[in-house]
Amino acid sequence: MSAVVDLDAAIGFVVAHGDAVERARLSRLRTGAPVPVELLDTAEAGQAPDGGWPAILDGAVGSVDATCYRLAELDDLGALGRPAARHALDWLAARQLPDGGWDEAPALADLAPEWARPGDPEARFYLTANAGFWLTVAGLDARAGGPLDHRVGGAYAGVVQAAAQAVAGQLGPDGSWPSFLPAGWLCAAVLHRQGMYEESARVQAVLAERIPRMSAADAAWLAATLRRVEVGEEQWLLVSARRRLAETQRSDGGWDSDDGHQFDVHTTLRAIRACRVPVTSAD
Repeated sequence: MSAVVDLDAAIGFVVAHGDAVERARLSRLRTGAPVPVELLDTAEAGQAPDGGWPAILDGAVGSVDATCYRLAELDDLGALGRPAARHALDWLAARQLPDGGWDEAPALADLAPEWARPGDPEARFYLTANAGFWLTVAGLDARAGGPLDHRVGGAYAGVVQAAAQAVAGQLGPDGSWPSFLPAGWLCAAVLHRQGMYEESARVQAVLAERIPRMSAADAAWLAATLRRVEVGEEQWLLVSARRRLAETQRSDGGWDSDDGHQFDVHTTLRAIRACRVPVTSAD
């Protein structure tokens, strides 16, 4: 099997099977093309008045996990500087707990998946890494929190620093983390951008050992996450992740989602983000 991802086939899969918003995400990732306002409005739909996005359609309670998922889509669309995303980032920052972490609202206990279950320590670590990641990469686009500066996280610098300390304090000496697999690359990204390179490198070493057994969706998420915070694409972990994506790409150009085939296009877009030649205006 070829060790090179077929990006042309992946692009063809998204064009053939994606909806209008997903095709707009593809176009911006490929060329930096501006996205029509009506599609941005569609992507932002359903936001709760307080700024978060609910976990279910027409839900009234914002979810940290659902909001981070929506921010990932808006990032592909170049929309992190729009009012909806800025409102969501403010909401995430305001929900940070005194110890630097995040937890879902107790009202979501009956709805939350295991990785976002309120009060669960593993879920709390994952949510902290996820929220910290998006405040790290998007903070400089958020003007609602105050004037921009050059610190990591911009207006949210203090929030991001506390998140990094919260996850770093729970790492094992070998770089292991007390949570789900995706929390590893999310916290590695946060630590990397905080200049905590030794801690990030230990986590990345653990992830590298797991690459051969990773699902396509996880390999895509890992590589897209680390590239977003400018971990060098020549790093062994990213080289290994791209190889794993080449091994798992289907004959139709797409990749399998771990959450059902209705999310295959989303997984494929992540793989494209992970493997594409950077377009400056798209980031």
